[in-house]
Amino acid sequence: MKPEDLRDLAINTLDDMKGVDIVTMDVRSLTSITDYMIICTGRSTRQVRALAESVAAKAKEMHAIIPRIEGNGDSEWVLVDLGDVVVHVMLATARSFYSLEDLWEPVKEMREQK
Repeated sequence: MKPEDLRDLAINTLDDMKGVDIVTMDVRSLTSITDYMIICTGRSTRQVRALAESVAAKAKEMHAIIPRIEGNGDSEWVLVDLGDVVVHVMLATARSFYSLEDLWEPVKEMREQK
């Protein structure tokens, strides 16, 4: 699966699960660790966990990659590592505090999801 297809799969899954304020950043010019970072807000710890688990399950279902999930314990911030795409699902308070978008500001690309 191409990185762009994996990115779109993650975005569509987050959108289908009612994730809030989905932001996609193309970081290929800044790091070799991953191609895309996606940041999404969940409304509760339960939704944060469900969003992350849904992205991981969909990637497995599509035989894209075996995802790695970090941070599922407290579920304020869960990271789903899909290799070419890293998905951060956070509560609004954690997202505001860590402000990942500001760290990668030069490459930020807002995506409107409907």
